[in-house]
Amino acid sequence: MRLVDVAVPVPLGQAFTYEVPDALDEKLQPGARAVVPFGSRKLVAVVLERREGEPPKGVKRVLSAPDDAPSLPGDLLAFLRDLASYYFAPIGDVLKLALPPIERATQQEIETPSLFGPAKGVAPRQVAWVVALDAPAPAKSSAQALALLAHVRGTGPSPLSRLCERWSSARAIVKRLADAGALAIELREAARDPFFTAPVARDAPPELTGPQAEAVARLEAAVAAGEARTFLLHGVTGSGKTEVYLHAIAAVRAAGRGALVLVPEIALTPQLVSRFRARFGDEVAVIHSALTDKERWLMWQRLRKGELDVAIGARSALFAPVRDLGLVIVDEEHDGSFKQEEGVRYHARDMAILRAHKSGGVCVLGSATPSLESELLTRGKKAEKLRLPDRARAQAMPVVEVVDLRRIGAGPTGDKRISLPLHRALEATLARGEQAIVFLNRRGFAPSVRCEACGEMCSCPSCSVALTFHKRAGGILRCHYCDFSAPLFAKCPKCAAPALALEGLGTEKLEETLSTAFPTARVARLDRDVASGKAIEKVIERVRAREVDILVGTQMVTKGHDLPLVTLVGVINADAALSLPDYRAAERAFQLMVQVAGRAGRGDAKGRVLVQTYAPEHHAIVFALQHDVDGFIERELVDRRELDYPPYSRMALLRLDAPDEGEVKRAAQHIALAVRDAAVPTVLVIGPAPAPIERIRGRYRYRVMLRSRERSHLRRALQAALAARADLHRSVRCSLDVDPVQLL
Repeated sequence: MRLVDVAVPVPLGQAFTYEVPDALDEKLQPGARAVVPFGSRKLVAVVLERREGEPPKGVKRVLSAPDDAPSLPGDLLAFLRDLASYYFAPIGDVLKLALPPIERATQQEIETPSLFGPAKGVAPRQVAWVVALDAPAPAKSSAQALALLAHVRGTGPSPLSRLCERWSSARAIVKRLADAGALAIELREAARDPFFTAPVARDAPPELTGPQAEAVARLEAAVAAGEARTFLLHGVTGSGKTEVYLHAIAAVRAAGRGALVLVPEIALTPQLVSRFRARFGDEVAVIHSALTDKERWLMWQRLRKGELDVAIGARSALFAPVRDLGLVIVDEEHDGSFKQEEGVRYHARDMAILRAHKSGGVCVLGSATPSLESELLTRGKKAEKLRLPDRARAQAMPVVEVVDLRRIGAGPTGDKRISLPLHRALEATLARGEQAIVFLNRRGFAPSVRCEACGEMCSCPSCSVALTFHKRAGGILRCHYCDFSAPLFAKCPKCAAPALALEGLGTEKLEETLSTAFPTARVARLDRDVASGKAIEKVIERVRAREVDILVGTQMVTKGHDLPLVTLVGVINADAALSLPDYRAAERAFQLMVQVAGRAGRGDAKGRVLVQTYAPEHHAIVFALQHDVDGFIERELVDRRELDYPPYSRMALLRLDAPDEGEVKRAAQHIALAVRDAAVPTVLVIGPAPAPIERIRGRYRYRVMLRSRERSHLRRALQAALAARADLHRSVRCSLDVDPVQLL
């Protein structure tokens, strides 16, 4: 009997077997969609394998096959199966990443779309928006429902698709809250694609510098030879990495193959998209969250058919069905946002290498501050390093100076975090008619509120974190983990004393302080509280148009923006990133400092960077002052080797949470004991221990960490852990993160 093993879109780590009807035999090839009965439902599955054999007892038949050709090409299907295996992720969940919602819907659902059904947004000009109403949430609402409602009430109307990105069960939650009158759903006309609203003039390739030409020649040779190769393009900020990308894409297109470009966050790189449109025209697929389901599906179809051969997007673009893929580029490969932190916890940089290899293509990892993982690939001869040591327009790298806050006091503002040297540097920059960036990686007005009478910190009722005060949002306290918000208390909730004091410094307060200190300067802010999506580019465009003198921002200002009139960068608190309980803290701090410093001096005038710190002797700061990326990498690799931390070892993190603290502690102990009893050699079991943030959204959190130099040994230990997971109480959630980036 002819059988097919299929993956269905459910979170189960197994394939299911169905009988193949004679009429569908030719259609049901690997990668093809198949409508199958699954319990009482009909689901769209994807064929993984065909085989002959004795059918399992009670096997059911495939009902229909919607397509004449497979939806997923062979190389993409093989890649998805390897990804699922590596991350121990259910294959059905992985396939969801590669198929747009309309491809996952049955024909009946497509023809009769529902606002909450899989084919939401089939009408090309209508999208669903969620609006908050006055009615309270139902009495027995879940913590997730309360968090979603608080988010909509705190931030305003939101597209339903965006809520689904944050909460996996958002559709069902919104429906229940809408039935209760707490939310309303409105169909609104979809905006035009923001990346194609303005015309872009075509450009001609500029003359390459010597290092650029050498890098391009090496990439073109690899493309011409059809080699499955990986390259690390290490270029200082402003060295012209994008021009190298453009030449490599032109070469792969000339060879009749396609290209895929991954960027840390598509909303932060409209300038990059414009560069690609100027070189290749509008026949470029830009994959981003503002697309409706119909628009996303049409773009997906054009890529699959080969009508478009270049795709640009954030990490989810990794799964775009680019036909005959010959080149994968990961820009700013060091950026932590390439790691997916919910659902299937894949790392897009690592999987980009695998995707290129499966397609017989070239992978290019580009960065001014390469990750230690990528650097070790080059030392192990698994990747080749290409260097761009100088800026493309021969500008000098900015002068970086340290401001030792232990010895240097405050400027005229009286706030020590705006030191006298920084204040004077800002004055001089403004007097010359130039622009400045002031970097502080903490949003809000004040990071915490404390009672001066009893010392009590105003904390989130559902999370073990302090509430952040946001002045311009109406004087509210907000949790940045669950979106709980409340008005600023008049009295201390614990002792009733009217002695609440704002502590710390956030970007909102910094903006206000600088506006007061420099009343004639035009001060703007760029962080998540004031800008998202297209609004980010509007702020950047104001800077380019000289409508802003001082830009205050979080790490959003470090993301590759080319601002030629910025000559001064001030880093308010270089120590903040160093204090995190994470072995990657020094690496992240170094990368942030080098990247933000790289915004200065990209035009004709020389750049200057002031780094304020209480620890000027820390090696991350010392090497950042010298722009010495190689020196930092060498020192950090020595530390990692001594401690046996990645990239010299492999790591996995099991995160457990539950409403009851005792229950989750017992569950973590059970998991750790199961791994220890398995006695897998070289595997170190760390924990169980409470997570650094012990409670989020009312659920207590524990973790168990596994580490080994041998990947095969780590996988055996994880299999033991996952087997033990089946014994846990149903109130306990346990997620697995292979190669974690965030340890919180």
